[in-house]
Amino acid sequence: MFNLAEVEDYVRVEPKLFGLETKDAVRQQLKNTYSGFLNKELGFIISVVEVMKVEEGVVIPGDGAVYYNSRFKLLIWKPEIQELIPGIVKDVANFGAFVSLGVAEGLIHITQVTDDYVTYSKTGTLTSKNGKKSLKKGDQCLARIVAISYKAEQPKVGLTMRQPGLGKLEWIKDEKRKGKKEAVEEKVKIKNTKGKKK
Repeated sequence: MFNLAEVEDYVRVEPKLFGLETKDAVRQQLKNTYSGFLNKELGFIISVVEVMKVEEGVVIPGDGAVYYNSRFKLLIWKPEIQELIPGIVKDVANFGAFVSLGVAEGLIHITQVTDDYVTYSKTGTLTSKNGKKSLKKGDQCLARIVAISYKAEQPKVGLTMRQPGLGKLEWIKDEKRKGKKEAVEEKVKIKNTKGKKK
């Protein structure tokens, strides 16, 4: 889930930024420090949105930098269990598909691609047993987050597409068309049944 977080912190501005206005120097230092940073409590820090307040600087003897107590807003993304998330298949392996979620990468295990049995082909495709569904590099999909692990340097995000309304975008469109067709057929069937009773 994307959020804005308001943070207050002492920002160490390096001497190479002293030529800039104080607020601009703090903003640049924050971008250098926080962009791409991962914090388990906050999540992925995407960017610095706004520097709201910068107090007077403090110089520590022996350190050439200046420390400014500052308040600023960060744009963050923290993955949450059961969250629906769009992605693009980045790579396919014999055990599943790696999906780019924009900020991070997720894995759809081969058992979580569809309800049907799925096999891996040497062409880099995951195909269902009936052959109607296939997943390859570059496919856009909608998945649900089912697992998050922060044990490694980069968190691992486990995804599933086995539930209704999830999967490759083409599959979802086909399911909607099929659902509409079945609804129309059911209405016709009910109408015909009523006509026969009269």
